[in-house]
Amino acid sequence: MAWRFKASKYKNAAPIVPKPEACIRDVCVGSYQTYGNNICASAAFMAFNWEHVGSSMAVLPLDDCGRKSKTMPLLHAHSDTITDMEFSPFHDGLLLTGSQDSLVKIWHIPPEGLKESLSTPECTLSQKQRRVENVGFHPAADGLIHVASGHEFALWDLTKQKEVFVNKDHAEVIQSTSWKKDGRLLATSCKDKKLRVIDPRAPNSVLNVANSHQNIKDSRVVWLGDQDRILTTGFDSARLRQIMIRDVRNLSQTQKTLELDCSTGILMPLFDPDTNMLFLAGKGDTTILYMELTDREPFLIEGLRHSGEQTKGACLVPKRALRVMEGEVNRVLQLTGSSVVPIMYQVPRKSYREYHADLYPDTSGSVTYLSAPMWLDNQDHPVPNISLHPDANNAQPRLGPKPFSASTGNEEFSFDKVFSVPAVPGMTKSDSATSSLSAPGATTPAASTPIVKEPSEEKEKSLTPTSDVEAAPKEDFTNGKSDTSVEEDVNSSDSGYRPKTPSTAERRKMFENTDGTQSIADRRRNYEMRSVSVAVESDTPPSPAPLRRRDSFKSRKSPDREDKRASVPNVTTKRTSTVFGKVSKFRHLKGTPGHKSTQIENIKNISRQISGECNGFYANGVRCAVPLGGGGGRVGVIELPCGATAVARAAPLHPGGLQPCALLHPAVLQDWTWDPFRDDRLLVACDDGLVREWIIPERGLQESTNEPNRTFAAHPDKIYLIRFHPTASDILTTAAHDHTVKIWDLYPENPVLAITLSGHTDQIFSIDWSPCGEYLATVCRDGLIRIYKPRSSSEPIRSGPGPVGSRGARVVWALNATHLVITGFDKVSERQILLYKASDLSAPVCTVGLDVSPAILQIHIDHDSSTLFLTGRVSYDTSYDKIL
Repeated sequence: MAWRFKASKYKNAAPIVPKPEACIRDVCVGSYQTYGNNICASAAFMAFNWEHVGSSMAVLPLDDCGRKSKTMPLLHAHSDTITDMEFSPFHDGLLLTGSQDSLVKIWHIPPEGLKESLSTPECTLSQKQRRVENVGFHPAADGLIHVASGHEFALWDLTKQKEVFVNKDHAEVIQSTSWKKDGRLLATSCKDKKLRVIDPRAPNSVLNVANSHQNIKDSRVVWLGDQDRILTTGFDSARLRQIMIRDVRNLSQTQKTLELDCSTGILMPLFDPDTNMLFLAGKGDTTILYMELTDREPFLIEGLRHSGEQTKGACLVPKRALRVMEGEVNRVLQLTGSSVVPIMYQVPRKSYREYHADLYPDTSGSVTYLSAPMWLDNQDHPVPNISLHPDANNAQPRLGPKPFSASTGNEEFSFDKVFSVPAVPGMTKSDSATSSLSAPGATTPAASTPIVKEPSEEKEKSLTPTSDVEAAPKEDFTNGKSDTSVEEDVNSSDSGYRPKTPSTAERRKMFENTDGTQSIADRRRNYEMRSVSVAVESDTPPSPAPLRRRDSFKSRKSPDREDKRASVPNVTTKRTSTVFGKVSKFRHLKGTPGHKSTQIENIKNISRQISGECNGFYANGVRCAVPLGGGGGRVGVIELPCGATAVARAAPLHPGGLQPCALLHPAVLQDWTWDPFRDDRLLVACDDGLVREWIIPERGLQESTNEPNRTFAAHPDKIYLIRFHPTASDILTTAAHDHTVKIWDLYPENPVLAITLSGHTDQIFSIDWSPCGEYLATVCRDGLIRIYKPRSSSEPIRSGPGPVGSRGARVVWALNATHLVITGFDKVSERQILLYKASDLSAPVCTVGLDVSPAILQIHIDHDSSTLFLTGRVSYDTSYDKIL
């Protein structure tokens, strides 16, 4: 029993919560019904679900902090809730996501992070219309991922984008998966209350099955490093939360069963195999438990608890990103409803001025020699361990250019070949050579070319200042001139050359003149060749011209010129503008109500019983039309007072109230619209399927009337919408209850049906013509956006997912018919604005969540300035947005 008195180095590890300003605040996180942790982290980035639906993700630098705007760049990953996500253990910018939309996507995060919203993945894998529950990377083989979808477990080779293994032995939904550290076996927990150990390379892949937690609500499994033990969390039959530890060699028996409480949130186990530290964060809990695992009784030794905000998700930060000089042995990222809190677990020591090696055993590195085909060929290679000592330079994030594309031909694909360059900024040349390890048999240019220094180089180097510029390639420019041009300037008659820093305009010109058509492979090849150009050219000094001794030019300058230049002060031009990037001229646009004499007040008997597809108010430059209460359908026509618009000509209205003259209809109003080419023409659609045409007298409507100028039957049932064509006169579009859109020619005395558009399966919410009049966009209750080219086909030429739900939506064209703006609702009734590319309706390029309200946002757009005006039927304000 002597081991009981051996004190653990981590028993006093204490959670340290940073100040609020060091956390990420003002984030928008919902409550997601998933089996994932809702947040993940690499050594460079963190990613978590964003907004109430959770179909987008926020990707931020790992050490980021402060308040976040709702307009910050996002990863618009899926069309439904993201259920699980994970960063690659070998590439800190490679992100894997799975969603309820049955898709698995691979994303590449640029080394500098997201500067603009991203919606295009590197590759997309389909799971055959089954909701994806779990995704993850293999711990030892690069390019191999696992996907749990429904009752199936599958392995995918990313280099070939091919499914290489499928297991269908689970009777219910797979709730959790976990690999052994060496990547040979994995464990799964299932809704059928069973725990399975799987070897994907064995003929009979399921090696062992045992009964697990006796409640189907939720369960999690984690393999305890390279041990032969598995830890699970779940609920028993009495809904008490449980922790179980099992030995895989005797899976049917539990080594330890610990019952905690009856809280409803599943315990998310976060295990560090290097220190045997276990963190248990319950969804909805305000407490995070810390326990230390042992190999004998009591197996679980509880440490200090952390109490804070309610937990929505949690994850561990990779060991390479820890602050080892502060005694930090682990860091938990806690996702709450409005913030991300980094909780540092620190081991108390007298001083942190030195590196405490006893706290940091060697950990798995970010380089592996095992690829997916090698692992599938029954090869096993452990991931090399690295030291966390600061002098080892192993803790740098492993970032690189765009990751991969599907392999072609017989060339063997290697992720390491892609991510080996460029070296991490700030590392020395020797460090970058050691950190950019490649697969066996692959050699880098720096390693294959010997570097030989001439004595003249050493002498020249001793005369130049020691700085980071010494390692600059020969092709780099300091003032926009190469070495040759510098020599020519020195030998010319105007030999007053002085090295200077290039201006912003010069840098911009140099950037614009660079060839932007090079492929990623060409740029990488140029970088590699440039990095060794100093070594292979022994005839020229390695340092660029600006690093020559300044007194070497004195003999070539005249004394009077030197005196004249010395008398001129070196004045740096101060930048007067602090605005960068594209700025709208309308960003300070402000709405101001007109004078009382131009307003129409106290209109009596306005009806509020109008359909959801109708905006309820339409106007042109001369008059407006409003719905009135009473029997049947009544449309009041009011002349706009002089000054309201440039062409309004009516006298100011009496403040005592207005009872407008009406156009009377025998059926209920559905929608009405003014002819854009005639100020006196109004068409009204009713629920009897008829369209009535009214011609308003020049001096306005003097009395109510029930005799339209023309009536025609457009549909057999009620009509939802009517719209005029924007460029062609006498062309009317109608959408009705029969799920069809019809285009009419009104020029003949009896209107002629010209085109009928089909393809809708449910109620049509909104339609809109493109400004050029060639395309028609619709949004439907079935959740789809459709684009038609009516003169070419009656079927949609393009379609994609739009707002969900049955509460309504609106669509308008924007940005010269290159984009669509959609307003609608998400699953939790939050009003949203979505921007789609007209050429790609698979996912929105931008989503803005506003508030929770029952009123649909009506869109009015000024195409000349790309300005949106949004208003709700029961709102007291009008929103304004500018599309950039």
